[in-house]
Amino acid sequence: MSSFKGIPIQTPSARSGEKYVTPQGIAAIKDGIKTSHHAQPFVPGRKPSWLRAPMPAGGGFNAVQEVVHEHRLATVCEEAKCPNIGECWNAGTATLMLMGAVCTRACRFCAVDTGNPHGWLDAEEPINSARTVQLMKLKYVVLTSVNRDDLPDGGAGHFAACVREIKRLNPATAVEALTPDFQGQLRDVETVVDSGLEVFAQNVETVRRLTHPVRDPRAGYDQTLAVLKHAKHHRRKVLTKSSLMLGLGETEDEIVTTMDDLRAAGVDILTLGQYLQPTRNHLAIERWVTPEEFSKYREWALMKGFVECVSGPLVRSSYRAERALERNNAGLTAVARE
Repeated sequence: MSSFKGIPIQTPSARSGEKYVTPQGIAAIKDGIKTSHHAQPFVPGRKPSWLRAPMPAGGGFNAVQEVVHEHRLATVCEEAKCPNIGECWNAGTATLMLMGAVCTRACRFCAVDTGNPHGWLDAEEPINSARTVQLMKLKYVVLTSVNRDDLPDGGAGHFAACVREIKRLNPATAVEALTPDFQGQLRDVETVVDSGLEVFAQNVETVRRLTHPVRDPRAGYDQTLAVLKHAKHHRRKVLTKSSLMLGLGETEDEIVTTMDDLRAAGVDILTLGQYLQPTRNHLAIERWVTPEEFSKYREWALMKGFVECVSGPLVRSSYRAERALERNNAGLTAVARE
């Protein structure tokens, strides 16, 4: 195996929690969290029936998959093994991840690799992203990225350049930006909000009490709220959006309080989904939230004034994002419990 300063360069057999070096020479931790003797066991027994997603299939899915593989395109949908890939690709929606695959933060719910890219960026990414959207014939694209605390603007300028180039080549495609918090620097938030997008998203992820240890110490509950509030204040016509994972030990009172805090920040759209433990090195699942509970929480959110709340066990922040304004829970139907 080749190595760099004694650290193995990544191979297909790289193990979770180990240090490796990317082809760009970036030292990183596979899956974001180092292996520890404090590793959390997976929840014993089988997952509930409502967490079993259908196998991806369909004409739209097959066409998008062929383009993605033929042109070696990178999508979060495949890289994160999203259970909703078939449904979203059939609908002409996909999520692209910008600024590389190594994050400067190590949130304990997230399996993105962690390291310090030392300023590395792909200068061709704006045009390549635009061509990807064009090739995939996307009607709606969600752009997300790793945190890039190593960059002076947190990557805001690069993110905005990608949005502008996508809009130039694909003027009919709607763009949603699920961004980092830019360390709370509001001028960087403005850079992205002014890029021509339709939806600006920043995820609060969990309730205030659980923000640490769930999120990296550099992230913050109030910091995310401030970013969302400023985005809405700066450009009123842009929809703002946030997401909450459930099953980490939060109480229903805390869920309600978080909804209130997000509405006070002017957030328009909320998504709620079940937290799933990526590896044994990540936080354990505290409980399985039932489809009935997700339906109840959606009703609470709508009563509080959210334009839409997409809520369900397999919902992720970008799930069927193009349907958020249909006000029908993105078309989700009730799933029978075992």
